[in-house]
Amino acid sequence: MKVSVDQSVCREYANCIVEAPDVFDLDEESGKVIALIIEPDPAQFDEVRAAAAACPVRAITLHE
Repeated sequence: MKVSVDQSVCREYANCIVEAPDVFDLDEESGKVIALIIEPDPAQFDEVRAAAAACPVRAITLHE
């Protein structure tokens, strides 16, 4: 799995950070969500999927 965040779509809800804090964080300069881990460990797949589903603007794309 690979993770990407479309910062042009992100509206800073940060729901993904609640779901997967080891994978997502806010960029201090832009205030937008960034992926800290582009290729998460298989043990993180469930929380990454939950994070993507929690994004109300669908800014997170998972490439499985």
